[in-house]
Amino acid sequence: MRSVTYSMNVSLDGYIVGPDGSFDWSEPDQDVFRHWIEEIRGVDVHLLGRRLYETMLFWETAAEDPALDDDQREWTALWNPLPKVVFSRTLSSVRQNARLATGGLAEEIERLRKEPGQGEIAIGGATLAHQAAELDLIDEYRVMVYPVLVGGGTPYFPRHERRVDLDLVETRTFNSKIVHLRYRVRR
Repeated sequence: MRSVTYSMNVSLDGYIVGPDGSFDWSEPDQDVFRHWIEEIRGVDVHLLGRRLYETMLFWETAAEDPALDDDQREWTALWNPLPKVVFSRTLSSVRQNARLATGGLAEEIERLRKEPGQGEIAIGGATLAHQAAELDLIDEYRVMVYPVLVGGGTPYFPRHERRVDLDLVETRTFNSKIVHLRYRVRR
């Protein structure tokens, strides 16, 4: 059965965006960007909330920019053909290899897990990931911890009163002092 993963950048105090909505502190250096490229290679489908979907639309036309470096071009070549499922109450259509979710999150994940394939089902966006966590649908948490305290904003982890035991699978420290932590949910 395909795993559901939740990967995002996070400040040391646990936020994916600061209180002002910005995430400029999470600009990846080349090593971190290469890590994201390697991680996306293992994904068969990406589930996104509306805000992350709209943020990632940049990559649909990025390949036309002559200023893109080789890593950015490689990311674009991997991201654009990747199937995406967008969860939104306000969007009426999506572009390229995306489709709007037709069912609830649990139903979509159950259907995707039954489809053939070995790649992961990745979740992007804190709101969507929080819903998946509340439904106990996340198999792995992948946290890219940046050495900054932003003091508030949108938390990486949902704030619910449920204990979830995790096993550390991998840790990696980058030259920029960013730390990647990968935890599997103990079932």
